[in-house]
Amino acid sequence: MLKPILLFPLCFLACAAPAFAQPLSSHQETAVSAPLVQAPAEPLRSLELSTGAQSLTGGYGNWNDVTLRGAYGVSRHVFQAEASVQRRFNEDGAFIGLGDTYTFNEDWYGSLAVGAGDGAFYLPRFRADATLYRKFLPGRNLVGNVGIGYYKAPDGHSDRSVSVGAAYYFESPWIIEGGVRLNSSNPGSVQTQQQFAAVTYGRDKQDLITARYAWGGEGYLATGPNTQLVNFDSREASIAWRHWLNPRTGILVGANRYSNPLYRRTGLNVGIFHNF
Repeated sequence: MLKPILLFPLCFLACAAPAFAQPLSSHQETAVSAPLVQAPAEPLRSLELSTGAQSLTGGYGNWNDVTLRGAYGVSRHVFQAEASVQRRFNEDGAFIGLGDTYTFNEDWYGSLAVGAGDGAFYLPRFRADATLYRKFLPGRNLVGNVGIGYYKAPDGHSDRSVSVGAAYYFESPWIIEGGVRLNSSNPGSVQTQQQFAAVTYGRDKQDLITARYAWGGEGYLATGPNTQLVNFDSREASIAWRHWLNPRTGILVGANRYSNPLYRRTGLNVGIFHNF
């Protein structure tokens, strides 16, 4: 079961964060794409504020969240942080995450991220994710990745995952991406697999539109303090638009639809970002 990957979605939509720093995420239902990241060519200072609303069927109540995330680049590091307040399944919660993306050389870079919730049953008590990236081909426009993750939930279950993926950057304006995540949940040694495919169209500092589809199995999903859905299939489709109003400031808008055996969830996400 996934709980986005840290490196970096906190919002419900893939590619809602800058391409160089996909945010940490507290959401635990969908497979998360590996970030379409490249080390920034210039010093990075950015802030992003977003809000989302989700409508659920089956009497599970509506969701909403407000999230602030930022990135700060220095030397070979890009440090990321995010804080989010949320309401899901009729309970309030808060999440905080920290991460670092480090460039080793022209071909290799890696990321490490940790996060924790405030005790709300749908947020992690603790989570950690690490991913290593390698650029291939003469133009270094094929980026492969392998990652590991650990998630400890307030209800006592834990997840350990391994993921592999790749992103191919055409000269412009297309990017295609795909990946697979294998997850082991305990208790019960529940083995699941999720996969995703995504395509991005546009140009940085102008417009970026990303469509993404994820499908596969999930291990545990808490729907209440003492209620879990275990070992089930889910699907999610999303589209996100990132538009620059000027070279430093822009807006993001996205929509998604998720389904599992208990409910369907449909939502919107909007935000504003600024590079200093």
